[in-house]
Amino acid sequence: MKAQVQAVQSTRRICLKRIHSTIWLNIMYVPALLLFIIFIFYPFFKGLQISFTNWDGFSQSYSWVGLENYWRMLNDPNIGTVVKNTLIYGIGSTFFQNIVGLAYALLLNQAIKTRNITRTIIYLPVIISPLIMGYIWYFFFQYDGGALNDIILLFHGEPLNMLVDPQWNVWIITFVNTYQYVGVAMVIYLAGLQTIPKDFYEAAQIDGASPWQRFKHITIPMLMPSITINIVLNLIGGLKLFDVIVSLTNGGPGYASQSLSTAMYKYYFASMDAGYAAALGNLMFIIISVISITSLVLLRRKEIAG
Repeated sequence: MKAQVQAVQSTRRICLKRIHSTIWLNIMYVPALLLFIIFIFYPFFKGLQISFTNWDGFSQSYSWVGLENYWRMLNDPNIGTVVKNTLIYGIGSTFFQNIVGLAYALLLNQAIKTRNITRTIIYLPVIISPLIMGYIWYFFFQYDGGALNDIILLFHGEPLNMLVDPQWNVWIITFVNTYQYVGVAMVIYLAGLQTIPKDFYEAAQIDGASPWQRFKHITIPMLMPSITINIVLNLIGGLKLFDVIVSLTNGGPGYASQSLSTAMYKYYFASMDAGYAAALGNLMFIIISVISITSLVLLRRKEIAG
C-alpha cells in the first residue's frame, strides 16, 4: 500500500513538472498560433499574391501582371484624395476622441450625483452598429427632410447639402466616428485617473500648485499609459473606417469622401478589379502599421521618461 502511494505521488510530481516545464507551456501556444496563421497570415499573403495579378475576384483564372497594379496606384489621380481622407479620418478622430474623452473623464471622475448615469449615456453609442449609427446621423444631415435643415428652415435660412459638399462631408464622418467611440476613450481615461494616488494632489496643493500645474505635472504623466492605449486604438480604428462612410455618403460624390477601405470595396465589388483592390489593401496595411507603430514607440518612450 505504501509503495502504491509513493508511486502515485511520484507520478503526480512528474506530471506537475511536465506541466510547468517550458516545453509544455510552449505547446499550449500551438492552437492560438494555428488560428493566427489561418485567419491572419494566410489572408495577408494571399492578398499580397493577388495584388500582383489581374484577378477579377470571381473567375478561376487570372494572369500575373507584376508591379502593374502598384504602378497604376502611383499614377491614379484619385489616390491622393483617398489617402488624405484616410489620414483625416484616422488622425482627426484620434485627436477629437482623446480631447473630448479626457474632458469627460476629468468631469465624471468628480463626486457628481448623476455621474454613473452620465457615463452610461456617453458610452451607449459604442454598442450601436457603426452602419446604423451612420444612418441615424444621415437622417439628421440629409438635404431633403433632414432634422438640421428643418431647423434651419424654421428660422427662414437656406438648407445645407453638407453630405455632398467635399468641404463638409469628410469632417461630418469624422464627427460621427468621434461621437460613437468617445465613450471608449472616456472609460480608459477614467480607469487611469482612478489609479492616481490622491496623496500626490494633496501634496502638490499644499506646495501651492495651481490646478493647471497639478494637471500638467501629475495627471498627464500618470495617464501616459492610458493615452498610449487610446491613441493607438483610435488611430487603427479611424484609419480603417468603413461602415460610417458607406451609410453617410457611400464615399461620394465621386471620390470626395472615399477612404482606402471604401475604395477597396468599390474596386473589388463594383469594378471587379480584385488585383488593384488588393494593392490598395497593402497600401492601407503599410500606412496603418507605420503610423500606429511609430506612435506606440514614441508614446512608450514618453511613459518611460515620465
